[in-house]
Amino acid sequence: MISVIIPSYNEETNIARCLESLQKQTIPRGEYEIIVVDGNSSDHTRDIAERYADLVFIQTSAKVGGARNDGVMRSKGEIIVTTDADCILPVDWLENIRDEFSKQPIVQLYGPVDPIEAGIKNRLSLFFANMFARIGYYSGALYYTLGCNTAFDRGAFILAGMYRTVDAGDDLEIARRMRKLGKVKFSNRVRVGFSMRRYQQYGTLKSLYEWLYIVSHGGSSEKHSYTKREYK
Repeated sequence: MISVIIPSYNEETNIARCLESLQKQTIPRGEYEIIVVDGNSSDHTRDIAERYADLVFIQTSAKVGGARNDGVMRSKGEIIVTTDADCILPVDWLENIRDEFSKQPIVQLYGPVDPIEAGIKNRLSLFFANMFARIGYYSGALYYTLGCNTAFDRGAFILAGMYRTVDAGDDLEIARRMRKLGKVKFSNRVRVGFSMRRYQQYGTLKSLYEWLYIVSHGGSSEKHSYTKREYK
C-alpha cells in the first residue's frame, strides 16, 4: 500500500485537478490511498476533496509539516508519498515511486519538478532548480528534496522524527536526518507538475531570497511572506 498525503488550505480552484491526476495512475486504485489534510479551509476545498480522497480531515498539528505528519499517522501505507494540492501528477508517478523502492533499500526518494504554467521564464526557473538538486545530490553536499515530490519508507520516516513544524525548509531538513538511517535517492523518473503561481505572485528572486532567509534562520520567520499557505 502507498499512502499519498496532501496538505491543503483554501485550494478549491486547484485541488480537483490534482486529485483527478491521482485517480488516473497506472497502478490499481486499490494499491494506494489518498489522504487530504486540511488547514480548516474557509472555501469548498474539503467538499471537493471528499469526492476523490479516501480520507479528508482537519489537521491538529501546526504548519505544513505538521499537516503531513498528521496524515502519516492516519495512513496505512508502507510507502509514504507527499505532494501539494496545486500539483499535477503524471500517470506513472506512483508506479515509478513503487519501482524505485523495489530496486534497492532506500529510506527517501525525490525527483525534479516541471512547471504547469507556460512560459520560458517558468521553464528556466525550474531548469536551474532541478540542476541545483542534481548537483547537490551527486556531490553529496545537499539533498534538495521538496515536499511536493517526495516519498519515504514509513518506518524510517517515523524513526527519524517526521517533519519539523517550521515555516520553510522542513522538506530539506528532514533529508539530513533520513540519510543517517539509509539511502536517500534522487530519480529523474519521479517528476511532478509544479505550479509557479506563488513565484509569479511574489516574484522568483524575492521568493528565493525569503526562502533562503527563513531556512538560514532555523525555519521560522515573522518577517517574510514566502510560506506557501497560512496553515493554522
